[in-house]
Amino acid sequence: MSSGLTRQLVRHITDVAAHPLLPAVKREAQRTLLNALGVAVAGTRYGAFRSVVAVARIHGGRPASPVAAQPERFDAYFAALLTGLAAHLDDFDDTHLASVIHPGAATLGASLALGAWRGTTGSKFLTAFALGCEVQLRVGMAISPSHYDQGWHITGTCGVIGAVVSGGLILGLDFESIASALGIAASQTLGHREGFGTHTKAFHPGKAAANGVLAALLAESGFSGSPEVFEAPRGFLGVLAPRQRSELLTDGFGDRWELLSNTYKPYPCGIVNHPGIDAAIALHRRIEDVATIREVIYECHPLVPELMGLLQPTDGLAARFSAAHGVAAGLADGRVSLAQYENTRVRSSDLDRLRSLVRFEPTPMLGRDEAGIQIRLADGRWLREHVDHARGSLAHPLTDGELEAKVRDLIEPMMPGAAQSVISAVGGLERAHSLERLVAAIVPSGGGVGR
Repeated sequence: MSSGLTRQLVRHITDVAAHPLLPAVKREAQRTLLNALGVAVAGTRYGAFRSVVAVARIHGGRPASPVAAQPERFDAYFAALLTGLAAHLDDFDDTHLASVIHPGAATLGASLALGAWRGTTGSKFLTAFALGCEVQLRVGMAISPSHYDQGWHITGTCGVIGAVVSGGLILGLDFESIASALGIAASQTLGHREGFGTHTKAFHPGKAAANGVLAALLAESGFSGSPEVFEAPRGFLGVLAPRQRSELLTDGFGDRWELLSNTYKPYPCGIVNHPGIDAAIALHRRIEDVATIREVIYECHPLVPELMGLLQPTDGLAARFSAAHGVAAGLADGRVSLAQYENTRVRSSDLDRLRSLVRFEPTPMLGRDEAGIQIRLADGRWLREHVDHARGSLAHPLTDGELEAKVRDLIEPMMPGAAQSVISAVGGLERAHSLERLVAAIVPSGGGVGR
């Protein structure tokens, strides 16, 4: 048997899947899963989600899989697409800062669609979910930063890999079938950064989840894919990144987990803007009247204006890619939540004025989770605030209580009274004989689990 990189990776995946998760990994997998479920429920309120529902009703196959906050079922392909889409629409999902991947959305989409349809234990589901996230992140690290710098949306391109790993494990694919599934999935990469600020950005992890489901089901039926897709010169790594570190796919696999470096957003926008928002909120407490602000200097990592340089967004979707908006909202309101990204708030005159005052000062020496804000008031005074590590970063992570509070805020407006059931179901997942309790918590009618 060849000992190529792809087969080494598959061997690591199957070996780790055969044993219980390490306690720290289990905890982070549960935190990632809980966060993904919360944002998936909240994301179902958007017109973009309803558009895909309408298409799925017409063109989908046999209803088999649940989707959060929906009383009806869909075929596994569209269910995965809908879940992955919803989990990214608010840009409020988890983030692995080193790769800028949001691993939860695509992995949840595939895991839930196949796990609820085909049936699996809670422990197997959690392990598959954890490994889907882990492999996705390792692939992302192997092609960073050149892949992202070329304009690829790494959450979409790597998301399909995470989706097929989780899906393949839930289906119980053997070694050769998982290798084929990876080859099939790697041929279905998608996502360009040009889609940022549109519904297409959230479509990327949704379609990655659906493509992962399709790849796993095709491999299960005997469909073949390249068993050397990661090491081949014209394979995934060679084609999608001019510079790679392929050793990161397998080094320390099972002992060192990239999943343990996952983080959870306290604000629904690009994570590179979070330290600036922290600083703006801190300054809000020191200002008697924001109308007296005359100038705002934003010292930040160069990625901030590159990814979020839009100064005057016209709606809530575009505002998620406007660092000036996040800072203006923090200065004006003293908080930044979903309400600050509603269209009416984005278009308000006070935020329009504050955004126009923001001037970026990109500073390469600053960390991605670091920023400084300086404001000049009408009386000539300057106020300054510096954030060394943003709230929600690895150095300042959300506590379990803060994460649960976030999930409650996301779920309760859509499904009143359901948040605690979701939290409890995720907490008890490892002991669950099926996904019945989890599905009942996220589906309004309670639903069932079955073929």
